[in-house]
Amino acid sequence: MPEYAPGTPSWVELSSSDADASAAFYGELMGWSATSPGPVEETGGYRMFQRGDKNVAGLMGHMQEGQPTAWATYISVADADETASRVKAAGGGVIVEPMDVMDIGRMAFFTDPTGAAFGVWQPKSFRGADLVNEPGSLCWNEVLTRDADSDRAFYPQVFGWGAGRPQFEGAPESYTVWEVDGRAVGGMMQMSDEYFPPEVPPHWSVCFAVADCDGTVAKTRELGATITFEPMDMPIGRFAGIIDPQGASFTVMQPAATG
Repeated sequence: MPEYAPGTPSWVELSSSDADASAAFYGELMGWSATSPGPVEETGGYRMFQRGDKNVAGLMGHMQEGQPTAWATYISVADADETASRVKAAGGGVIVEPMDVMDIGRMAFFTDPTGAAFGVWQPKSFRGADLVNEPGSLCWNEVLTRDADSDRAFYPQVFGWGAGRPQFEGAPESYTVWEVDGRAVGGMMQMSDEYFPPEVPPHWSVCFAVADCDGTVAKTRELGATITFEPMDMPIGRFAGIIDPQGASFTVMQPAATG
């Protein structure tokens, strides 16, 4: 992925209560290696998950008391400070004000009006993931919300996204596809109590491509993770939901065969 147009999710990172255990879990499950932590005073011990020699995601320990173990989505922007202003004007909240990350980029972290947290990344020397949409890498990001109407107004104000419908049968009626210049970059789904217990907060979900959904789920069980929904077929692929042993949720998808 040579470039990420502004408004495109470009990076995901895991904040974990036990970064070493998370590195071992995803190494076994996804075939990722994890780089050694950098100098804490400079990087906070940040690590890179890699597939081969390509960066696919970030890994960090908790930086403060009460921080959740979770995957976070970062959206590429041309100007993090301008985006922060748009977030505030649209009714969102600020968790981390725009700040420089050494000489590699500028980041900020926000919440939408429903409480789902997300980051933005203004790239300098680091643009984002080197590999996407292939087995062992990120393939989709979507916001799960209990108030889709609020978010349907919020995100287009912040990122200029269009709001479309999935181009396949079987998608939930309420599902929204976020678009940049007509290209799908993410999604939004209304949370229901049938599938999401009330204690599950609105959040940005990450999905990783895998070559074998059922095999990945079987491996997940061996590694002590929890399956939130068993493999299921949709026209675009076979999905499953997982919570890793440290408590971070994610989904996996085996893309449907083409041709």
